Amino acid sequence: MLQFRASIVLKELIQTSPKRSFSDIIRHKKTLSNAYCFSAAYRDGRISKLKIHGRPFIQPLAGRRFLCTKTDGAIEPTEQVKKDETVQEATADKRRKAGILPSLEDLLFYSIAEGQERIPAHKFITALKATGLRTGDPRLKECMDMLKVTLKSTTDGVMLDRHLFKKCVQSNIVLLTQAFRKKFVIPDFQTFASHIDTLYEKGRKLSGGLVADYIPQLAKFSPDLWAVSLCTVDGQRHTVGDTKVPFCLQSCVKPLKYAIAVHDHGTEYVHQFIGKEPSGLRFNKLFLDEDDKPHNPMVNAGAIVCTSLIKHGAGNAEKFDYVMNFLKKMAGNEYVGFSNATFQSERESGDRNFAIGYYLKEKKCFPDGTDMTAVLDLYFQLCSIEVTCESASVMAATLANGGFCPITGERVLSPESVRNTLSLMHSCGMYDFSGQFAFHVGLPAKSGVAGGILLVVPNVMGIMCWSPPLDKLGNSVRGIQFCTDLVSLFNFHNYDNLRHFAKKLDPRREGGDQRVSALFHLPASLALDTCPIEVLHHVMYE
Repeated sequence: MLQFRASIVLKELIQTSPKRSFSDIIRHKKTLSNAYCFSAAYRDGRISKLKIHGRPFIQPLAGRRFLCTKTDGAIEPTEQVKKDETVQEATADKRRKAGILPSLEDLLFYSIAEGQERIPAHKFITALKATGLRTGDPRLKECMDMLKVTLKSTTDGVMLDRHLFKKCVQSNIVLLTQAFRKKFVIPDFQTFASHIDTLYEKGRKLSGGLVADYIPQLAKFSPDLWAVSLCTVDGQRHTVGDTKVPFCLQSCVKPLKYAIAVHDHGTEYVHQFIGKEPSGLRFNKLFLDEDDKPHNPMVNAGAIVCTSLIKHGAGNAEKFDYVMNFLKKMAGNEYVGFSNATFQSERESGDRNFAIGYYLKEKKCFPDGTDMTAVLDLYFQLCSIEVTCESASVMAATLANGGFCPITGERVLSPESVRNTLSLMHSCGMYDFSGQFAFHVGLPAKSGVAGGILLVVPNVMGIMCWSPPLDKLGNSVRGIQFCTDLVSLFNFHNYDNLRHFAKKLDPRREGGDQRVSALFHLPASLALDTCPIEVLHHVMYE
């Protein structure tokens, strides 16, 4: 292990103002020991090297300060130093183009090759999957297509040297570099995925609940089906269980069509017809608020009115295609289908919804010119849209990502529509269990009688849990347990990050709190002259 001695460099680091950047110290390298030499950085700051006794020491991104702001006493670079840096950067750029300095593609190859001159393609694929990315990710299409073509041109169809590897990855090098440098929202994805698997197994052992039978087609699903899929805002994916079995969104479509309505018309227009308050009543009650409006878009009355706002004036075929295209964009073009059998079953057994529709018509809750029976037909159709856990998790991740689909990068929904949707999911999304869920889980969610729970961890990930057996309030028994266990283990609850709150695991930080403790509470016996370089490197840069 390379050791530090209490040298001039450490004294400079310790005695300088604690908020002075390491790059400022480097600029005044004349004050440092001759044992330390520096090489120029890439212009874009991808990598620069501090050599300690002849061995490389990696610096952070150029211009990145490892502490917050400059304080009194921090050294400002002179004009001559700035000119010197410009010359050094230009020299480094020339050296990189000449092949003297390694490119990002080269560095990625070296990190995977571990000293070998060639690597098998499956080793790269395995390492890629460990980051949470999939080979089918739309963002990696160019890389994967080039990999297939390149392997066909090799003699063995398996091995890649550095030049072939570089040819394959160069089109997606920014994304791949982020993945392999653990710069995604969940850095240690394999550990996180293993925790999810443990929670899944705990849920699988649960019994109880009944499969919904008031819609005959739903009663045909096995109570043993159980699946969990997640997608982070960076497109990291993990699935476990029956994640490829299609099922109908049912009420899980309510927040999605509300988001579409707000995206198209704005908040003010939509809420001329629908309220924002929890009803405190069953989701299918014939009841309006004091202004003769449905309480919110998450109950049946509000969802029926919301359906009437989408492409108002167009025919049902156009409206249905419009919503389907929206949902496919939210799902990153993964599976979104339609169950005609469920639609027919819903329409034949939808007396309560027809009663709600006529009540809404009597109270003039619809926009002028609305055909109530056509709206109910579309309402039943949208409830009968099919997804898998995998595709629905991407939809949830699009909400978590502020309206951008994580795996395509396409903006699908406006920030306003996402914020409003998550707010109402948080307060009204779980039927009569919404208050309890907000209290114990503290995350936006929407359940459906098919057994799905669409869960959003804002700025982190979207999750879809699916298991048909429901509790007496209409929520998936296994799904509720999984969500509760998830926030018991991780600090995902909306208020878990308050000061002085009890600590939980934070998968958003590499190594979690133990890592912080190890860095900033070093044992007294660990003197400066024996401190490992890796520890000091993390203290200064991470």
